[in-house]
Formats: sequence, structure tokens, C-alpha cells
Amino acid sequence: MEYTLAPELARDSYHLTDWPLCEVRVMNDRQFPWFLLVPKVADVREAIDLSEDDQLQLLQESRFLCHWLKAEYQPDKLNVAALGNQVPQLHVHHIARFQTDVAWPAPVWGKQPMLPLEESEVARLQSVFADITV
Repeated sequence: MEYTLAPELARDSYHLTDWPLCEVRVMNDRQFPWFLLVPKVADVREAIDLSEDDQLQLLQESRFLCHWLKAEYQPDKLNVAALGNQVPQLHVHHIARFQTDVAWPAPVWGKQPMLPLEESEVARLQSVFADITV
């Protein structure tokens, strides 16, 4: 079976680049620097469903994205989570959080409506990530 992105993730985020294992996406919400790693493996719901090599690759890509988020945004806290309660396809949220953000200290989802990213910000991120290799 071939990898297909869940429709909810396609609807709510923009593709930035492809890394060896994951599709890198940014959520369409300007209230938070909110990125996703989605392993390009069919029918995977949990990280433990990946092969050991793919689990290590996911960890490496997540670590890289976390370091990039810290350098780019200087957040007060990084939130990294794979919940999948509403979208079962394995995807890992990477969110730079600030004590001044609209949801602090609560989780970001479900607290307020998403505010779409500016097209210029999406283009900037796509350009930045086009030059990143993991």
C-alpha cells in the first residue's frame, strides 16, 4: 500500500519539504510556530509501528526540527507530541511555545480558531526548508 497524507493534515497544513522519512509541514495557524513531521509510510498509526531504522530516523528528524525551532524562534518551551486522537495517521507536532501566546499554558488545539498564515510566510518557510537537508 502506498503512503497517502490524511485529508485533515492536507487541509490544515502546508507542505514544506520531504526529508528521508518524513514530510515536513507547517500548520496553517499564525498564532504558533507549529510544524508537523509525517512519516511517509503507509498505514502507520504509532511510532512503534515503524521499523527500528525508521524509528531512529524519525527521532533524528525530530531532533533536527527541534534544534531549528529553538534557533529560529527562541521559544520558552517546545511541545513535541504524537496524539492522533482525531487523525490516526502518525504525525508528530512540533510547536514553539511562548508564555505570551494565546493558549499558554494550555495545549494549542481546540482553544481558539486557527488564524491562517500569510502567503509570504508560507513562501519564506518553503524557501528556508528547500535548503535544509537532514
